[in-house]
Amino acid sequence: MVRAAVLPAVGAPLEIAEIDLPDPGPGQVRIRLAAAGVCHSDLSLTNGTMRVPVPAVLGHEGAGTVVAVGEGVTHVLPGAPVILNWAPSCGTCHACTLGEVWLCANALNGAADVYAHRASDGSDLHPGLNVAAFAEETVVAASCVLPLPEGIPLTDAALLGCAVLTGYGAIHHSARVREGETVAVFGVGGVGLATLQSARIAGATTIVAVDVSAEKEELARAAGATDYVVASENTAREIRALTGKQGVDVAVECVGRAVTIRTAWESTRRGGRTTVVGIGGKDQQVTFNALELFHWGRTLSGCVYGNSDPAKDVPVLAEHVRAGRLDLGALVTERIALDGIPGAFENMVAGKGGRALVIF
Repeated sequence: MVRAAVLPAVGAPLEIAEIDLPDPGPGQVRIRLAAAGVCHSDLSLTNGTMRVPVPAVLGHEGAGTVVAVGEGVTHVLPGAPVILNWAPSCGTCHACTLGEVWLCANALNGAADVYAHRASDGSDLHPGLNVAAFAEETVVAASCVLPLPEGIPLTDAALLGCAVLTGYGAIHHSARVREGETVAVFGVGGVGLATLQSARIAGATTIVAVDVSAEKEELARAAGATDYVVASENTAREIRALTGKQGVDVAVECVGRAVTIRTAWESTRRGGRTTVVGIGGKDQQVTFNALELFHWGRTLSGCVYGNSDPAKDVPVLAEHVRAGRLDLGALVTERIALDGIPGAFENMVAGKGGRALVIF
């Protein structure tokens, strides 16, 4: 038996419970978790903004050590350090055949599986976003497991599984920031901090961080922000003032709120790019009039998982870490145990801190 954070129903509080995990079957891997990041997507699953079958063990950003492998698994062996990939591509759907693996139609099929049972009553449990990382151990499909490149601390490596892939991909794959361009990042949480570091790596000059909390300025500047703006009704005007009244070349929204998306759009120069990373609810309606769409000539795009291919991007990110360009530890503002996850959710809602990391 292992301990895990179980979501019994949408809107219900998490429960720390003992669960029974099976041995890995064909094409499966059992992993002992070293760490798991607490992501806003996990919060979105608890409140119903995103839906998966419940009861479920949440957590999708994790790293650990292989305990055992099932028949047919050859790319990792027991004892190997690995990263979890919560959105594995099937390779055969329309998006995958186009090379857009981040849009794989079958990526979350595993979330409907029964992967474990409560020890207390034998009831079925689903694996949240495929990998159930809020547990001491988990059993996942082999496609959800990526070997950890050498030279990367195992606990900090958990962040590569979501926050860093998303932030790096938003800059390098979606917005395609070029050296010398200007960037604004809305939301200084775990993904926002990764986005700021990635903008610096890309060679952006002016990098503006925007958040509702003045207390996050030090975090943002350490990640690469050259300027900091506390969100208000004047945010777009302040950003234009910092960029010769033009607006930034690229704005990345990491919050998922209509007002923030609209402000990011208004902060972008004529002909610039606005990328939306934040996951908002269906009630968050963003409106534009036809004339402004024509006049401003801006590009507005969504960004799923950083438009990344984890198998290709993780080795690139690892090289940035080894070279000192990417600081994974700087994203973490809180290291907690399993029972600290609800408190991490509360801090997230209150706009406090960066990434909370569960340490096992």
